[in-house]
Amino acid sequence: MWKFPKPIRHTIPETRWPNAEEAANSLLYQPISIGPTEAKSRTWVPAMVPWRATEDGFVTQENLDWYRRFAKGRPGVLVVEATGVRDTPSGPLLRIGHDRFISGLRKLVETVRDASEGQTKLFIQIIDFLSVKRRPEKEKYFARFLLVNEQHRRVLAEITEDSRWIDAGETEVRNFLNGANEEVVEHVLNARELESLRFGYREHVTDLHLPHVRELPQVLPNIFAEAARRAREAGFDGVELHYAHAYTMAGFLSALNDRSDGYGGSRENRVRLPLDVYGAVRKTVGDDYAVGVRFLGDEVIAGGNRLDDAVYFGVEFARAGLDFLSISKGGKFEDAQQPKVGHAVYPYTGQSGYECMPTVLSDKTGPFGRSVPLVAAIKRAVNEAGFKTPVVATGGITTFEQAEAILQQGQADIIGLARQALADPDWFVKVKLGRGDEVRRCTYTNYCEALDQAHRPVTCKLWDRVDLDETGIATVDEGRRRLLAPDWKA
Repeated sequence: MWKFPKPIRHTIPETRWPNAEEAANSLLYQPISIGPTEAKSRTWVPAMVPWRATEDGFVTQENLDWYRRFAKGRPGVLVVEATGVRDTPSGPLLRIGHDRFISGLRKLVETVRDASEGQTKLFIQIIDFLSVKRRPEKEKYFARFLLVNEQHRRVLAEITEDSRWIDAGETEVRNFLNGANEEVVEHVLNARELESLRFGYREHVTDLHLPHVRELPQVLPNIFAEAARRAREAGFDGVELHYAHAYTMAGFLSALNDRSDGYGGSRENRVRLPLDVYGAVRKTVGDDYAVGVRFLGDEVIAGGNRLDDAVYFGVEFARAGLDFLSISKGGKFEDAQQPKVGHAVYPYTGQSGYECMPTVLSDKTGPFGRSVPLVAAIKRAVNEAGFKTPVVATGGITTFEQAEAILQQGQADIIGLARQALADPDWFVKVKLGRGDEVRRCTYTNYCEALDQAHRPVTCKLWDRVDLDETGIATVDEGRRRLLAPDWKA
């Protein structure tokens, strides 16, 4: 994980928790309309991938237990993890790309409804992603994956001052490059080839030479629309379109998108497909169903989107009729750290990844509410344009005082707690009952994020080794970690 050159270790902020009357009178615990639905409070658990689905993308008992545990805490809204819209293998991540997934997802909806006694609205985040391959061994890359062309031969002839490379056989070129030093390799390969060698092959939305990538604007609207239809049939209260981080739709929004087919270049062109997808979804699910979006306030990469881009997109999303705007930051492939051979690149290891999930080792600003200024600027622009679309703030929000201040100052309309909710799923009900001093406080060291990076079941270090002898609990790692936070004995 990326770190500041001279990080400052911040402490978890001290706070005064409200009594029950103060909580009841706060903005945080007031209802809010989100399109056609109403949340009973302005509290929100953002999508987090727990690595509990089957390899085929079906809901498991572990998924049901995971979401049941959050529902017991009764947040206003709970968002189910990023769920793939295509009917293609994606490992132990939930999928919604075929009708056969509906029954399992319906059971998940029923589980949350029962556990929260109808107090929590349940949305599902739907996502598309392009192909990402593992980093290959150097010998394997040059033997199997590099497409040798005339440009390689010309450069080799120039740097070796040996014209025979112009007519050299493909095998000879491959063998030479496999044994060459890094300086020679960097001269011969282009930027994309070097990326494939050092990080693993990864498709970009700008790969117009690939027919399936070129055709994304024609196929994705219907794919997302069908996924949203299934979400509604399963009983979800709404869908969140995943337009953030390192995935397909964020790639279209990015300033790095220079597609020449009308879907890249200017902001107007870059937002075109995201709006087309939303339009298809809305037409399919109707106006009486909540449809929102998660997107980036800042990509935090060279040449990427900055706040002014996000402000523009936020206003356009509100103008189009999206029911909520949930703001994130960073989490990109472009600045990710090089993976080990045999591993895939992980988009949360560079500076943009840090900004997505900041830790207590930070700069002078610190990790708490670090993205709130971005959220506030987007909300201000949306409101000034005449729209009242609710805006969700997330990222290092941990105390009631912090959350309530953000709402009171008009910086956001809804408060999302991800890592803090993982640390204590009962945060919402504890604070509401005036028992905030019993909250298990997240320490923001990203133990959970390291598990996610390793594609291991996500847990929290504050509870996963507690009461391991408790009867009937599910565990992993040969019984060394429990999968769920202990129940709160209110």
